[in-house]
Amino acid sequence: MSVSADSTSADAPPAARPYDPFIAAMGAVATGVTVVATDGPTGKFAQTVSAMCSVSVNPRLVLVCINSRSPINEAIHANGTFTVNVLGSQHDHVADTFAGRPWPGKDPWDFSCGEWVPAPSGSPRIRDAVASFDCTIHQVVEAGTHQIYIGAVTDVETHSGDPLIYSAQTYAKPLPVPPSVFDDYPGSGPTYRKHTKETTK
Repeated sequence: MSVSADSTSADAPPAARPYDPFIAAMGAVATGVTVVATDGPTGKFAQTVSAMCSVSVNPRLVLVCINSRSPINEAIHANGTFTVNVLGSQHDHVADTFAGRPWPGKDPWDFSCGEWVPAPSGSPRIRDAVASFDCTIHQVVEAGTHQIYIGAVTDVETHSGDPLIYSAQTYAKPLPVPPSVFDDYPGSGPTYRKHTKETTK
């Protein structure tokens, strides 16, 4: 595990913030870490995003939530396309850079922090992302402080590796958990069917 970089001075005390049980509870949620990126006439932009999920398989749709204050919103609307890059455990510095917390010697939102290649739409794609979805805008919904983008997936790329996880202000990677055992229920535990011709009919 590695702790995300703090953008405040080591000598400055953290700013006092009123306790919010909702924020505290959400901080305990483990999420994947993605970077949403776009490129076009308005320029190249990217933003670290933890709120991402699949919406539909047919048609192929994914969802991301981006704070309305982020300058990437205007660019996505203008360009009409974006990528959703699922970060691997080696990409903690990429996550911090595009969250506005660059490591020493780097600038915030600096594309030199990773190896980027163009997706078919022209939007930037992290070359070794665990997964990358190239999208066109399917729908945009404004909700509270955020813009919800539903992207129609036009291209998918995957690579091996451990996905980066974020929880309690700390980065981590997945570890297998042995199944629970209950003495009163011999043989209990998960069962997984193999994908065979018989089971997929």
